[in-house]
Amino acid sequence: MSKTYRGFSREQIAKTLDHSVLKPNATMDEALAGAQLAKTEQVASYCIRPMDVAFASLELTNSGVPVCTVIGFPHGTTTTETKVFETQQAIIHGAREIDMVMNISALMSGDLDYVERDIVSVVSAVRESRLDIPVKVIFETALLSEEQIITSCRLAEQAGADFVKTSTGFAAAGATLEHVALMKACIGDRLKVKASGGIRNLDQVVDFMLAGASRCGTSAAGEILKQFDQKSE
Repeated sequence: MSKTYRGFSREQIAKTLDHSVLKPNATMDEALAGAQLAKTEQVASYCIRPMDVAFASLELTNSGVPVCTVIGFPHGTTTTETKVFETQQAIIHGAREIDMVMNISALMSGDLDYVERDIVSVVSAVRESRLDIPVKVIFETALLSEEQIITSCRLAEQAGADFVKTSTGFAAAGATLEHVALMKACIGDRLKVKASGGIRNLDQVVDFMLAGASRCGTSAAGEILKQFDQKSE
């Protein structure tokens, strides 16, 4: 019988993790090490900076681990046309998951039509590739009220996204259980939730899974799975 921790197997934990190397000062050696870890641990995806997509895709060829990248990162305020171009280039270079940052300024300014069009444009660019590529919309929940989070969920769903995601990991705060639960309540089983930002240990991952997250973005996948090996029974 395989070992479990709080009711989850090692594979279930690993397949929840989007292992990430996104810091602007991360070296190419660190990005390569991240790809090797993602391959060894068979995580859900390897989330990398746009500049690293081509080499990461080559490194992960036939590994079963898709390359994920970020669009409009980390502020979401690049133009829609820029986000579309980034998306198209990322797919050409091998990205098979897209995490885009919502235009937070437009949301806070009340221009909900712009926010939705911005997401629709990225989703459309992905669908035009005719590849099975999920789109995750990053809200930066630390900057939003509960009402704004609810509105963001509605807009992401209307725009055709596949996931709603809490955070970039570069704001003052990251994911919270309350925000994940709120997002899950808003979208039900129609979309999925990704928790991200400040997730560093195994118990956090399990807590977020129980709150409704299907994915957890983290730069600490190796440590989290090491904790599983130490704590599982």
